[in-house]
Amino acid sequence: MGTDISGRVECRTGGGAWEYPDDEWDCAISLDLLFLARDHASFGCLFGVREVYDFEPLFPDRGMPEDAATPTRAAVDAWRSASWFTWAELRSVDWDVRSEDEDALTRREVVLEKDAWLPVWAVMRTLAGLYGDDNVRLVAWFDG
Repeated sequence: MGTDISGRVECRTGGGAWEYPDDEWDCAISLDLLFLARDHASFGCLFGVREVYDFEPLFPDRGMPEDAATPTRAAVDAWRSASWFTWAELRSVDWDVRSEDEDALTRREVVLEKDAWLPVWAVMRTLAGLYGDDNVRLVAWFDG
C-alpha cells in the first residue's frame, strides 16, 4: 500500500488573508494541483514518512501549524500526519548530504531536482519573491 501526500502552499502577505480576514496565512494553492506523484523517497527525506533511503528527515512530525489557513485546517482533519516548512527553511538545506544507504544519493537527487516537485518549487519561489522567504510555506499531510 502506498502513501499519498496532500497539502497547501500558504502565503502571509502582511495584509491578512483575502478570503478569511482573521487568518494571518492565506491558502495560495492546493498541492494536488502541483504535485502529481507518489514519491516515497522524497516523502522520507523531507518529512520522515515512508523513508526509502537513510536520510535524517528535514521536517518530521511538526504537525499542523497553529496559524494554518482556514481551508488548510478544514482539509487536514481526516489525515494521519502533518508537517510543514517555509521557503526560507528549504533554501537553507544542505542538498549535497548523501544518504547512509548503499546507493548514497544526495538530497538534491531525491527531492530538489525531482521533476514532480519542480512546479511546487516554482510557485513557492515566485511567492517568496513577492512576499519574502519566511512568508511562504508548504503544509503537507499524509494518509496511511
